[in-house]
Amino acid sequence: MKAAVLFKPNEPLQVVECELDPPRAQEVRVKMKASGVCQSDWHIMNGDWPSPMPIVPGHEAAGEILECGPGVTTVKPGDHVIFSFRPHCGRCRYCTQGRTVLCIGRASVPPGAQHDGTLRLKHKGAGINQMARIGTFSEEVVVPEEMVVPIRKDMPWAQAALVGCCVATGVGAVTRHAKIEAGSTVLVIGCGGVGLNAVQGAMLSGASKIIAADILDNKLEMAKTFGATHTINTATDNDPAKKVKEITGGLGVDYSFDAVSIGPTQALAFDALAPGGHGVAVGVPAATARAQYSPMMMVFGEKTMSGTFYGSVRPDLDFPVLVDHYMNKRLNIDGLISRTYRLEEINEGFKRMMAGEVARGVVVFD
Repeated sequence: MKAAVLFKPNEPLQVVECELDPPRAQEVRVKMKASGVCQSDWHIMNGDWPSPMPIVPGHEAAGEILECGPGVTTVKPGDHVIFSFRPHCGRCRYCTQGRTVLCIGRASVPPGAQHDGTLRLKHKGAGINQMARIGTFSEEVVVPEEMVVPIRKDMPWAQAALVGCCVATGVGAVTRHAKIEAGSTVLVIGCGGVGLNAVQGAMLSGASKIIAADILDNKLEMAKTFGATHTINTATDNDPAKKVKEITGGLGVDYSFDAVSIGPTQALAFDALAPGGHGVAVGVPAATARAQYSPMMMVFGEKTMSGTFYGSVRPDLDFPVLVDHYMNKRLNIDGLISRTYRLEEINEGFKRMMAGEVARGVVVFD
């Protein structure tokens, strides 16, 4: 079998022949069907997120169960599954609260290894790490049972893959984390895969105004097709916060969602809020990033700023619901898929993503 391996940061992925050990207890072997090309993978590839090397990136994916190890009870061979890139032990304080994306029960295990601390993937006899323990840029993977979620079999593979990250993160930030009310006004900053799904989440929730902000006009045009009622190009508008307030009758928005999470976008997410508003950091910032907003205005305006990881979703419950939303034509996932690639074309996928040419590219396996 083949996998796209990163041997050193800031080098191209190499598609090489690998060997895969069989699943052990509470593990499954999955035949990969589709895997999204995501900014989080790029953070691994360029060294933003220090990771054990060599490693197979990829975390937004769907596939078919081929084999189950001893003790597996939630899936069986032939099941279609979406990968969750967060483990959940089921016993720690966060899992028992239903906040499984914050699970700390697996924190002692290296993030590239399986729960017993060993590696299943090998290249020329040497172990290969798997991003988030799943490493889905691979024709087959062995992963913990808890990191796959079974779904209905009529869901298309490429669309199913995107539910595992950008759809869940964007929609969940609005519906699970912020829980916006119908009639709310909303600003979404950054119109990539996650931001477009935050726009969709706001539309599903009945927002009255959905303002999309980005530096690229092509992405703003795309945001309109996902439900944005207004757009702002922050590269050409000298005062985007003022523009937001003009659109909302002078107050600002009730909710803002920052899918970029760099200094200027964090400042805009705060400055564009109405008094009593709630700003949410959705995109994952660099470790050295610091927010830029006024604590004094936070106090006098009773503004709230919070962060959401993975949209605060509960994968076992939410993935099948999001799949149903797509199948019932309440979610537009087709429009997210700008291009598909073969595994051998994966480096081209990242080049196009970083050039802003796509909403989402997807690697499709035979």
